[in-house]
Amino acid sequence: MTFAGVVAGEWGKLTGLRSTWWAALVSVVVSGALTYVSAEASSGDPGYEPLGDLTAGLVLTQLGPLVLGVLVGTGEFSTGGFRSAFVAVPRRWLVPAAQAVAVAGFALPLAVGCVAAAVLAVFPAASSRGLPVDLGGGSVPWELAGMVVFLTGLALFGFAVGALVRRVVPALVVVCCLTLVLPVVLTLAVESGGAAFAGEVTPQERAANTVMTLLPSGAGGLLVMPSDALPVAGGPDLGAVGGGLVFAAWALVPFGAAVVRLRLRDVT
Repeated sequence: MTFAGVVAGEWGKLTGLRSTWWAALVSVVVSGALTYVSAEASSGDPGYEPLGDLTAGLVLTQLGPLVLGVLVGTGEFSTGGFRSAFVAVPRRWLVPAAQAVAVAGFALPLAVGCVAAAVLAVFPAASSRGLPVDLGGGSVPWELAGMVVFLTGLALFGFAVGALVRRVVPALVVVCCLTLVLPVVLTLAVESGGAAFAGEVTPQERAANTVMTLLPSGAGGLLVMPSDALPVAGGPDLGAVGGGLVFAAWALVPFGAAVVRLRLRDVT
C-alpha cells in the first residue's frame, strides 16, 4: 500500500468518527464565546483595544485540538485496530506518519475556524465603542497566523504523546499537565515567592519563568505574542522563531520516540 493510500485510510477513520466533528464544533464555539465574553468585559476600559482580546479563548480552546490528537494517537491501540493496520501496512512507521498528516490536515482548518470565531467575537464590543478592527495593521496578521500554527501544533503534540504512550488516560494526563496544570503551578510558586525588591528577579522567579517559557504552552504562546512584547522576566528571550522551534520539538521528539518504539518493540 502506498503512503497516499495509508493517509487516505487514516483520514477516513478520523473524519468518520462523530466525536471528531463534535470536538471541532465545541472548539470553535468555545473560542468565539470566550473571546466575546472577554471583549465585552474589557470594552469598558478607557484604553480598550479590540484586538487585545483575540487570544482570550486560547486557554480552553487548546483542549479540543489536544484531545483530538491524543485520541488519534491512541486509537489504534485502545481499539485493537493496530493488528489489522500493521498487517495491511507491514512498514509500521507509515501508519503514524499517515496519522500525523491526517491530524495536521484536520487540525489546520479547525484552527482557522477557531481563529475566525475569535475575530468575529471582538466586533460587537468594538462596534459598541465605535472602534475600528484593523486586521491588517502592525503585527496582527502574524499573530493570527501564529494562533493557527499554535492550535495545529497542539493537535500534533497530543497525537505524538498519544502514539508514544498508547493509552488514552495517561496520555491525556501528560498533555494536560504540561500545557495547563504545570504553568499554573509555576505561576503560583512565583507569586508566593515574590521579589525581594521592586523590579528584582529572584532565582526562584528566574527558574520558574524559564521552565514556563520552555513548556509547550509557553513556547507556543510566543507565536501569538505581539512582535514588540517583552520576554517574561527572567525567562529566555526566544522570540517567535525560537519559541516555534521549541514548540515543534515537543511534537517531534515524542513522535520520533513513538516510531522507534514501534519499530523495535512489540505492539501488543
